[in-house]
Amino acid sequence: MKSYLHTIIALLFFALPSFTVSSEPDTDSQRYELKVEKLQSHVLNEQREVVVQLPKSYAENPDKKYPVVYRLDGGSNLPVMNAVLESLQSQNAAPEVIIVAIENTDRLRDLYPTANEDPNGPVGYGGGGAKFLSFITTELMPVVESKYRVHDFRVIEGASAGGVFALYALSQKPELFNAALTYSAAVWWNYGASAKRVVAFLKSANQLDHYIYTSIGNEGAPMRSYYNDMISGMRANQPAGLRWENEAYADVPHNLVTAASTFSAYHHLFLSAYLMPQQYTGDVNSISEYYARVSRQRGEKLEAPEWVIRELGYHYVGLQNYDKAIDLFEHAIAKYPQTPDAYNGLAYGYERMGEYEKSLENVNKALALSTPEHDGHQVYLSRQKRLQSLLEE
Repeated sequence: MKSYLHTIIALLFFALPSFTVSSEPDTDSQRYELKVEKLQSHVLNEQREVVVQLPKSYAENPDKKYPVVYRLDGGSNLPVMNAVLESLQSQNAAPEVIIVAIENTDRLRDLYPTANEDPNGPVGYGGGGAKFLSFITTELMPVVESKYRVHDFRVIEGASAGGVFALYALSQKPELFNAALTYSAAVWWNYGASAKRVVAFLKSANQLDHYIYTSIGNEGAPMRSYYNDMISGMRANQPAGLRWENEAYADVPHNLVTAASTFSAYHHLFLSAYLMPQQYTGDVNSISEYYARVSRQRGEKLEAPEWVIRELGYHYVGLQNYDKAIDLFEHAIAKYPQTPDAYNGLAYGYERMGEYEKSLENVNKALALSTPEHDGHQVYLSRQKRLQSLLEE
């Protein structure tokens, strides 16, 4: 818990982004461009306002499409979101996104799907969730998707009442939302009606290719018991394919759970462009499957870089699992037959196995494909010389 809080605090101090609402280009530095959209909603019978934040690279990449995050409770959440996302993006662990921050008019009416009858809260409030979801899906989304370059990977995110609505939106429209990020969702509302709805939704689903993030702080009664019941029900009825992260922050009050959770929520949501050993199943075919999922999130075709496959091979050499290592090195060569480092990776694997002739054969191929100016050329020469000496002994 403390590590997440320290991460967020550091990011807020050192990585807060700059903003502009101007459409004029900024010649000094890249900035986010903010667009204010005002919609006259026929569903809600009122004017609604949203802030659309475009990625810094938006103008430079006129053909690129981006995932979209629908953030409840408005633009005040942008600084924390941007600080976290920029940190992840710096490691290619998250894509740039378009954020649609929805400003409130009547928060309790819109974000709770049912009217509250629990005397622990304001009795009679709420019940407008279905209309608000209709506004988002039939009025707001068409505007966003016609005016901005989004692709069809959509996230809905909210805290407290917003967390309740995010779970509701995913359960009602799983074909439209790929992920729901929720921070201390106030599932106590109306005797836990929303918690029961989430569990019922998961119980009825055989397969869900979605992601859900849930978290809670130091909540007491009545919130805690309803939340715990929901988590138990989700755990017992988690369908195949659903990625779900749940975290508890014992010393974090309700209004700080968002800050404590945002890094973890995005870190687990977005797949890194660099496949890590813990994400590899041991089957080389799973590499392409992983990158298909990354491509689906990012809206562009990504392939495993040669060095990523080779690093996986080095990992298995370190474990002395040479069969898996050789499979990976050979897979890298098959995908990148003109890359000398791929052959040197295989040479390394065979050398560690004591297969010196096979190792020499492959390092010679690396040398044939490289020039003295190549970064690895001297490494190949050293391996060649060492192997020749070993074979002469």
